[in-house]
Amino acid sequence: MDRWSVGSRRNILRLLTLFIVVLVALSACTTQASSSNVSGPPIKIGISLSSSGQFAEDGQASEQGYQLWADMVNQNGGLLGRPVQLVILHDDSTQSKVAANYKQLITVDHVNLVFGPFSTLLTLAAAPVAARYGYALVEGSGGGPSVFTQGFTNVFDVSLPVDENLISFALYVLSLPKAIRPTTVAYATEDDPFTQPQIDKVVPLLTQGGVTPVYYDVYSSDTKNFTPIADKIIQSGAQIVIVGTFLPDIAAFIQRFRQANYNPKMIIATAGPDQGEAFVKAIGGEKYTQGVMVPNGWYPQVDNFQNAQMVQAYLAKYGGTADNINADVAEAFSVGQVVAQAITKTQSLDNAKLIRELHSDIFNSVQGSVQFDSTGQNTLALAYLFQWQNGSLIPVYPDSIAVANPRFRPVTWQSGSLVPVCGGMANVPCGASL
Repeated sequence: MDRWSVGSRRNILRLLTLFIVVLVALSACTTQASSSNVSGPPIKIGISLSSSGQFAEDGQASEQGYQLWADMVNQNGGLLGRPVQLVILHDDSTQSKVAANYKQLITVDHVNLVFGPFSTLLTLAAAPVAARYGYALVEGSGGGPSVFTQGFTNVFDVSLPVDENLISFALYVLSLPKAIRPTTVAYATEDDPFTQPQIDKVVPLLTQGGVTPVYYDVYSSDTKNFTPIADKIIQSGAQIVIVGTFLPDIAAFIQRFRQANYNPKMIIATAGPDQGEAFVKAIGGEKYTQGVMVPNGWYPQVDNFQNAQMVQAYLAKYGGTADNINADVAEAFSVGQVVAQAITKTQSLDNAKLIRELHSDIFNSVQGSVQFDSTGQNTLALAYLFQWQNGSLIPVYPDSIAVANPRFRPVTWQSGSLVPVCGGMANVPCGASL
């Protein structure tokens, strides 16, 4: 009797197990069909991204943005009912490698579309290759003026034109009452088509507004030792420091300023502070971020098309916090959004049709509205000013998007905490801990 009951229980368990397996299989099939519904050959999109060299950090963030967009498209029926497949070749942040990669993607891998690399420098190398083969090159991180003076009609930048990035900062400085407005500024910029145009655009604006340049330097992109440049800035005693940099440069400058106890009222960098957790780690920790500014065209809380979904997807896939999402992610994601809208409108993967559509319509992205002029620059993008305050990078200007007032430096160290020097911090009582 006991033996029979044990056997019966085993048979029942087997049947239950089989039943559960069948249910799970059916459920999986249903989920796949309802979430994907894609069929046919994949739409291949070729991209060259930096995995080493100067733009390695940015390349990784750009890849995350492109991948998040592809995942979202494929989970919602694909593009023209077909799955999207990213074909990514990694470069070493050099123009020669980027040009070779795009030639291979088009002539060997036979991709349907190409998206842009990171940086103005590398976009300059990608653009003529794409033009030679009649491909649209849509990008979000190559907006330097030199990209759009080559006469190409196939290049489109979905982000804010680079040379307008620092305009918001200049307007903020000039809006300050003369009694508290800084009067001297030091400029240092890498010899790069992304950084230098931003600096050179605001020099006359601030000079005419009574902010006198006391140092100006253009340094080679091969520079490894930033201490001599930082020391000259320190010696100038400038109340504002504006640097045309990338992450390694600004990290080195801030570290040297800290060692010398140099505390200008304002520090702003063209790139680096917008890279979230990567910036925090590069300068040695969150406490050193206080007061550093950066211009940008996106932030995690902005109420733009699909932005909330992108942020949620990023956190689910990569973890971390929204405040630490690199802005390069949004720039890359925007590329996919704009291209998808253009292809859906034309119902075609023909690059000639895609180029015509991109020149003639208005599109939506996580960075806001996008409309290209005849050169391929976005005429609808807005420039925002961001500042690190209390461990978060927040929008502080213009007032329409600000969640807090901009704060002056200098700050000093007392008992392990940053506190404002008396009279040196706008909108913060003297002695208040940051």
